[in-house]
Amino acid sequence: MANNSSSETASPVQLASNLLSVKGSPEIILCASLFYFRIPRAYWKERLEQIKFCGYNCIDVYFPWNYHEEEEGLWNFSGEKDAGHFLDLAAEAGLWVVARPGPYICSEWDGGALPSYLLNKEGIRLRDQEPVYLSYVAKWFDRILPILSSRQLGAAGTVLCVQLENELDFYGCRNPHGYLSSLRDMALAQGLTVPLIACAGQGGKEQATGNAEGIVPAFNFYPHDRDPAFEEKVLAYRAILAEQDLPLMVTETNRSHYLLRRLLSCGAKLLGPYLQASGTNFGFSNAANNWGNPLSFLTSDYDFGGMISPEGHLRKEAYEARLLSRMIRTYGRALAEAVPEDVAGCGSETGVARQALRLSGGGRLLFYTNLTDEMQVVDITAQADPAQDPKAPDFSGICTLPPGRSAALPEQVPLSRWNLQGTLVSSTAELEEIQHIDKTTYMVFAAEGSACIQIRLEQASEESQEAKGVLQIVRDGTLFTISSSGEGESKCRIPLHTGQAVELILIPRSKALLSDGIGPDGTIRMLTPHEYSSDPVQTGVKWSLQQIPLGIPITAAAPDPLAEAAALETLGVSKGYAWYQAATEVRTPGGRMGLLVERGSDAISVYAGDRYLGTLTPGGQTVYIPDPALHPMRQQWTLRVEQWGHTNFDDPRLPSLHLNAKKGIAGLTAVTRIHQLGANWRLFRSPPGMPDPALASPELDDRAWTMTGFGGWMTSEPRSLDYFRRQFLPSPEADSWILHLNGIETIVHVFIDGAEAGTVHPFDPTLNVSAYLQPGRESIITLCMERFLGLKAGSVQLYEGSKAEDWLFSASGESQLHEHAAAAFPHSHPASFPIGLAQGGTAWLYGKDLAVPDDGGKGWRVRVKGHGMKLTVFVHDRIVGRLWTEDSESRPVFAGGDPHSFYVPGCWVRQGEVQLSLLLEAVDTGRPASLEALEFIPV
Repeated sequence: MANNSSSETASPVQLASNLLSVKGSPEIILCASLFYFRIPRAYWKERLEQIKFCGYNCIDVYFPWNYHEEEEGLWNFSGEKDAGHFLDLAAEAGLWVVARPGPYICSEWDGGALPSYLLNKEGIRLRDQEPVYLSYVAKWFDRILPILSSRQLGAAGTVLCVQLENELDFYGCRNPHGYLSSLRDMALAQGLTVPLIACAGQGGKEQATGNAEGIVPAFNFYPHDRDPAFEEKVLAYRAILAEQDLPLMVTETNRSHYLLRRLLSCGAKLLGPYLQASGTNFGFSNAANNWGNPLSFLTSDYDFGGMISPEGHLRKEAYEARLLSRMIRTYGRALAEAVPEDVAGCGSETGVARQALRLSGGGRLLFYTNLTDEMQVVDITAQADPAQDPKAPDFSGICTLPPGRSAALPEQVPLSRWNLQGTLVSSTAELEEIQHIDKTTYMVFAAEGSACIQIRLEQASEESQEAKGVLQIVRDGTLFTISSSGEGESKCRIPLHTGQAVELILIPRSKALLSDGIGPDGTIRMLTPHEYSSDPVQTGVKWSLQQIPLGIPITAAAPDPLAEAAALETLGVSKGYAWYQAATEVRTPGGRMGLLVERGSDAISVYAGDRYLGTLTPGGQTVYIPDPALHPMRQQWTLRVEQWGHTNFDDPRLPSLHLNAKKGIAGLTAVTRIHQLGANWRLFRSPPGMPDPALASPELDDRAWTMTGFGGWMTSEPRSLDYFRRQFLPSPEADSWILHLNGIETIVHVFIDGAEAGTVHPFDPTLNVSAYLQPGRESIITLCMERFLGLKAGSVQLYEGSKAEDWLFSASGESQLHEHAAAAFPHSHPASFPIGLAQGGTAWLYGKDLAVPDDGGKGWRVRVKGHGMKLTVFVHDRIVGRLWTEDSESRPVFAGGDPHSFYVPGCWVRQGEVQLSLLLEAVDTGRPASLEALEFIPV
């Protein structure tokens, strides 16, 4: 057995190509994601017990850096953030732990858990071998790793392994080897002796681990569940790991146990479906993600349909989990040490994939997987193997596979591992449990329909066997062939000459899902499946409403003056709401055409004085808002910015989706003219390569260049570098110019008077060029286009106007918002549904006298019905939900869970106080907003 521990100290976890051993015992690790930071502390123990009930023996848990470091240097590991207590509860529940402290975790969490203050550090390069970044990681590891090392296996806990980083192969790390080596050294210095692992999110083993010594590669697979080529892919990765004498560990995958069976058939030793236990993104912990092609907002409800809902309801998949885990326990060490083997007939030609595991000690499991949406009937015909059983006749039977089903069928499995003499020759039913009670060995088989089992019992006596139910028994010496029609439960009792007996129990798979083991009398104990009502109830909540004046900051603090607009992080705001207030002075006779909001994210509501212009979700892009109303020469503006969350995934398709992207706005311009610069550009075409600044020089004589429209000139060349030059005369009254290449499909390098001003591309097509232009002074604009055959050049627009001045700034985080709500409550008035708000209006809605049910209820799922409304929901001083009604005109894509409801944890409700405070925002411009109803469904 290879010793692949992370230290010279012997580790209680040993790894080899065909096994993962814990304290000398080979194990299949069934690992469910369970995140303490998304579940109220009062329910941690219950969730852990539910995981154990589902048959899992392990959890994986992230530890979010920015959850525990609330401000730079301010750490919190108490109360709801007591990670050590959570790990202690996991140990008490008998669950191993895959600990994932990052520093980056992804997890659809704000910034992937990287603190936003890092974005202000000079010279920092995130997620890389860079001294400034690593110095801050060291501070985080100094806090979290001692909690893990003191609770690792071999110490006082059950931490099985520690994952460093997360899916680094998705990120442009310049030096993965150096970076992961540094993280490894920090981990070892903190006394970790369990294996250190790193997971590849898209199969990039080298990019994810850096091939750093002492770091074990793991893989995350997210296929379509019925991908016909899946086994081939997984086996290829297993073979790569086997060359290093390492097992295949799948740290993340889909939640269906159908897919987990496919992974098991390929020899995976750790099966980690992601988010089997769902939760809630409380507070401002949501991320802004890339699932919306590209922008989406992550819901507060964090739920991908796993086996436990955010409020703790067991779903149907929980019973699939119990069935799979029983099967794994039944085969025990033989399965834990099993090795996949090549099987003729793998593939999808017949709609059924076939894969085999060679069990240690003899025999194998044949996995048959239905890849279609139709019922499949598989003919299981096996020729007798004289080497295995010289007396066995050929075997023939059928296995019925509904859609979404994968069955593991035994073949030539020695019974000695269960203290019997003989062989389980073949079966079209799945062996899912064996128990010894008194003098009887009970063997429970499950099938979808009819089943046939062939078993040799060397100690079978001459006494006749007993049968109950619909089955046939054919005996040939010590070989028994037992057939069942699949109608209900059938039993066959075979006496042994030792005075003991073997009882085979054949049950429908539907019954096996609800099995709770075999009772002392040999009957199968049955669970009653959990059922939960989705009907709302009357709660007796008393509602009241307090309107907030249009567009004013929701904060008690006086605003701070700013020299100019700046990102929220630069201003010390890491999450929550902010208000930018400024004025524009228009000096041109024609007045103002509209407003340009520069580099805006995430949700921005715009007010011109007391007029509401709309709510935007620009994703970090610059956005123009036409304003055709009569305009004063001087205009006061207020922009309310909600920081939905930093992206958890680095994606270049929008500016705010870069991992280092800051939030808020970069500036405002009152637009007085939009120059359409489509005609009369001079063009020079060159071979592809790097842009040549000499061709952008104002001294260059370009009179011989072709004159054409921007993007013009037909050619059959598949690729070129095109230089377009023209003169531009800025207005003498303006002081702000923003270039916009509308509809561009390629990359353009922008030069003004020979100086490179920046780059534009399809996902960020605007560029502020104010620093390169002077009022009333003519300049040369050169656009160097990386031209590819067939890609559109788009059109060129130059927005001109007056930039904003006299800036004021204020902000409110979760606690400040709650303080404002509490201060406004005494002025509220009774309200009833529906509750309407004028366009752009805001208000606090309060709910009082919400009573916790006497039957120990765990709270409520609350459905929101309405239109044109955005809601931020507090239970006392905690945000439990941020929602946006579906038909709102400005609503972005939402992903990650139910966008129409929120969860009220009963443990957080205190009687005699205002339990609910909802910040309502009317976000449509075309009609008033209405909150039609809040429907309370008891958990």
